[in-house]
Amino acid sequence: VSPLEHAMKTVQQILQSKGSTFWFVAPDTMVYDALKLMAEKDVGALLVLESGTRLVGIISERDYARKVILKGKSSPDTSVREIMSHPVTTVEPQRTVEECMAVMTDKRVRHLPVLSADRVVGVVSIGDLVKASLDEKDFLIKQLENYITGTH
Repeated sequence: VSPLEHAMKTVQQILQSKGSTFWFVAPDTMVYDALKLMAEKDVGALLVLESGTRLVGIISERDYARKVILKGKSSPDTSVREIMSHPVTTVEPQRTVEECMAVMTDKRVRHLPVLSADRVVGVVSIGDLVKASLDEKDFLIKQLENYITGTH
C-alpha cells in the first residue's frame, strides 16, 4: 500500500477494522426502551428500521434531550417515530474519511449509516472518523520520517 492509498481510507476499510455491527429499533418502540438499548450497547444513536431492513430514521441522545425532556414529554409514553431524525443522511462504503467528515460537519450529525444497494451495512460515528484520520496522519508522518532519514 502506497502512502497515498493509505491516506485515502474509505468507510469500507473502517467497517472492516471496527466491525459492521449496528443496533436498531422499530419506529413503534418506546423511547425509554431505545434509551435502555443505547445504554446497554454503549452507543449514542440507534438506527430506526421498518420491517427490520428499511432505514426510516435515526434516534440519538440529542433527539431525546431536545424532543422529549425539553418538551416535557415522557420517554415511556413516546414512540421513537415521534422523535427520530429523518430523512437520514447516509454514505456509501467507498466514501473517504475526509468526505464523511465534511458531510457530518455540513449536516451537523454524529453518526452516518452506511448503505450499499439500499441496505444498511454498518454505521460510522464521528469518533470512528477522527480515529481513522489520526491513524492516517501518524502513518504519513512515519513515512515522511523514514524518507527524510533514509530508513525506508
